[in-house]
Amino acid sequence: MKKVIGMSLCLLVLSAVSSTVYAAGSDAPRLAVMRFTNNTHASWWRSGTGAELSDMLTNELASTKKFKLVERKEIDKVVSELKFGESGLVEPSTKSKLGKIKGAQYIVTATVSSFEENAAKKGGGLNFMGFGVGGGKAKAYIAVDLKVVEVETSEVIETRTIEANSESSALRLSGSFMGVGGHTESEEKTPAGKAIRACVINIADYLTCAMVDKSKECLAKFSAKDEKRREKTRDSIKLDE
Repeated sequence: MKKVIGMSLCLLVLSAVSSTVYAAGSDAPRLAVMRFTNNTHASWWRSGTGAELSDMLTNELASTKKFKLVERKEIDKVVSELKFGESGLVEPSTKSKLGKIKGAQYIVTATVSSFEENAAKKGGGLNFMGFGVGGGKAKAYIAVDLKVVEVETSEVIETRTIEANSESSALRLSGSFMGVGGHTESEEKTPAGKAIRACVINIADYLTCAMVDKSKECLAKFSAKDEKRREKTRDSIKLDE
């Protein structure tokens, strides 16, 4: 009995399954979103950022109600619960059964391939009797290389580079009076955070278009965006003739 349970648990781990499947149609694609990876020197990237972005994309995809999402990172908790159910301590009518967890049909991977902060920055100000009032704008840019792999065949079925930009404005007050100085700054938006969120939403929109809707209009829109990106990249590179 223990040998059978051990083999079943091993198969669960190797098949990349999950404890949670979000509500969607019976024919909806089952996706597992992997942790994002980072190929940039972005200052906001920390050890847990990849998992946070994975969760963000999972939530965005789930909100469309067009996918079934499985959470790979929870597999240890699933295995622990199944082991407990087979321990003999759980009432048979309430315990979870082995072999009922659904596996992912597709694996989604994403790599942050480019990030620029303050790519464009403007500012100005007014000074009067030692006091200053200033303002400025800052931009952030992010690009993510997306890949969708079919689990059964290991075939890459979708690839796309998704970009996003965001702009913020700030108000700065500074000055001193009779030896007392002060400085405050108010950020209306965080460019990096807004660009990241916009990029994740664009990824969800693209996957919905390419894997579910498949309408000519949305596919043409994303193809036009991608061609514009490629053209811009080509124009920015000067090759020796």
